[in-house]
Amino acid sequence: MTDASTEASTASDASETTDASQTSKTREAPGAPGTPGAPGASGTPGASKTDAAARTRTWAEGQATPPRRVLIAADKFKGSLTAVEVAERVTAGLRRGASHGGEGLRIEALPVADGGDGTVDAAVAAGFERREVRVTGPLGAPVTAAYALHGATAVVEMAEASGLRHLPAGVFAPLTATTYGSGELLRAALDAGARTIVFGVGGSATTDGGAGMLSALGARFLRADGTPVAPGGGPLRDLATADLSGLDPRLADTETVLASDVDNPLTGPKGAAAVYGPQKGAGEDDVAALDTALAHYVRVLERAVGAPAAEYALAPGAGAAGGMGFGALVGLGATFRPGIEVMLDVLGFPTALEGADLVITGEGSLDDQTLHGKAPAGVAAAARARGIEVVAVCGRLALAPAALGNAGIRRAYALTDLEPDPARCIAEAGPLLERTAERLAKDFLP
Repeated sequence: MTDASTEASTASDASETTDASQTSKTREAPGAPGTPGAPGASGTPGASKTDAAARTRTWAEGQATPPRRVLIAADKFKGSLTAVEVAERVTAGLRRGASHGGEGLRIEALPVADGGDGTVDAAVAAGFERREVRVTGPLGAPVTAAYALHGATAVVEMAEASGLRHLPAGVFAPLTATTYGSGELLRAALDAGARTIVFGVGGSATTDGGAGMLSALGARFLRADGTPVAPGGGPLRDLATADLSGLDPRLADTETVLASDVDNPLTGPKGAAAVYGPQKGAGEDDVAALDTALAHYVRVLERAVGAPAAEYALAPGAGAAGGMGFGALVGLGATFRPGIEVMLDVLGFPTALEGADLVITGEGSLDDQTLHGKAPAGVAAAARARGIEVVAVCGRLALAPAALGNAGIRRAYALTDLEPDPARCIAEAGPLLERTAERLAKDFLP
């Protein structure tokens, strides 16, 4: 999930096209990749989906029996359901909607995440051990944060320590929020023996370029009088010297993967402050101040570590999570990878796909952001490469059928088809999702 993510279950556009023969507003993508010969491939609307003969052609033409193994690989519905809860509700609905009570139907669940909120929960659901520690929150007060551990591999989610979730309702601190707690969380993972760290960034309350995180790991950021700069991105304007020589030596022997679906640079019109600062309470003057401070931060680090600092500031992902990406690249030696790709590997998605006849993915809002590295797009791409059909569930649907098809998603089912009121849709997301999955089963599991 990116800082820009708005995955709430909100109302869909009433003008969006529907299947003329259905009372639901379910969308079928014309010519969805990986479904040769499937109905709708010509893009012709209006074909009946209610008779049994039509339903037997919902899956790939020539297949004698309906799907018998279904893999649910959906992200959370932000603000209403966790990824685990989504899987539970979809499973219940499929059982009710499938013919013969789902006799012989095998349903498996693998909750997924793209590096943002819910990444640790997804790892725990896949078999990682949940570890909790007390760390410094974005406003400086202690908070409880979790990471996930399996052997020598840890999944660390910065939002657990430095996320917007730790701010009181309506309270923001765009200039002073710190990532110090994220550094403490990384240190806890090192203490536990982790030597491969998947560092998921997103959902942050901060814009400090990762300076707080690096400070917690032993870096020093000093003002001209030799005192430490104050927490947050704003005070970086006072930075005179940076010293990374004290960074935890274990980092040199640790493979750190920066997992994010954001490819913004650190500064400029597409940088961390300009694009994501307003979502963290930054006004126009705050954005300008933060961008200037971050640019100064880069210049000071360039004197400390050389030209790579300036290069890292322009690298894809440097602007992720208020510049946490930059801090991880320049200080941790991290490697940037799209979050959903990393997490699918970590969660064992390729193995889970083996033998699947149908994959159900989804998230709170299927929209343009979905197509740029979000979990459903990653799941669909991986399944399409195996020739497996994919359908999606969501709270809100804002993608045209052609866009769904290009992403490898055959059809999408939205909760707002059943309950158009956004507030009620969010409040009743669980029961609505079960009903939605029941509808899906009648189409795909007759």
